[in-house]
Amino acid sequence: MSEQANEQTIALVTGANKGIGYEIAAGLGALGWQVGVGARDEEAREGAVAKLRAAGVDAFGVPLDVTDDASVAAAAALVEERAGRLDVLVNNAGITGGMRQQPTTADVGAVRAAVETNVIGVIQVTNAMLPLLRRSAAPRIVNMSSSVGSLTLQSTPGAEVGPIAVAYSPSKTFLNAVTVQYAKELSDTNILINAGCPGYCATDLNGFRGVRTPAQGAAIAIRLATLPDSGPTGGFFDDEGVVPW
Repeated sequence: MSEQANEQTIALVTGANKGIGYEIAAGLGALGWQVGVGARDEEAREGAVAKLRAAGVDAFGVPLDVTDDASVAAAAALVEERAGRLDVLVNNAGITGGMRQQPTTADVGAVRAAVETNVIGVIQVTNAMLPLLRRSAAPRIVNMSSSVGSLTLQSTPGAEVGPIAVAYSPSKTFLNAVTVQYAKELSDTNILINAGCPGYCATDLNGFRGVRTPAQGAAIAIRLATLPDSGPTGGFFDDEGVVPW
């Protein structure tokens, strides 16, 4: 990534008070970056900030509910007041929509909630932060997705793509498609935007059944956040390389 002389890199990670989001914030902070910890819950957010600071990270709290217009606008104003720009946005906040998501018996409210957070929330936050990202010499956007959102894998017999999940999996497919649309619109800028799959990590989203640690899951976000200027945009990646759409 291009360096901005004598200026600390500024990142914002949504859903950063715990799990993969927290580890992304910790990993970026370990690079010497200033990291905004975006989260709805004040106690959890400030607890994460305190823990990060104790580990030597230059962290600050950003009250942020990605589904609330006023909250998103206030978060952008806070980042602008504090730093004047944003170099990296990691859209990590997400929900599963609950368990047992067979299409024929689904709670459509749960489907709406998953899309509202996992897709519309990403659009709202990205658009609010874009003016700040445009002030960066090397802006990067990372959308945390999942291989369960891959239509190729979902339609491949025998592929390991988890249980039937009409709320969560399609919301990640939607997010992948949104990532591509942003990349197309921003193709004439220096903004690189990609989707990353952290793998099946042990977090509260899955009852800690995952086989990877949150720190391992954070690695792909850190890699995409630190892409060189010649790096890809509009792609979908995990630790092994390209994930099929």
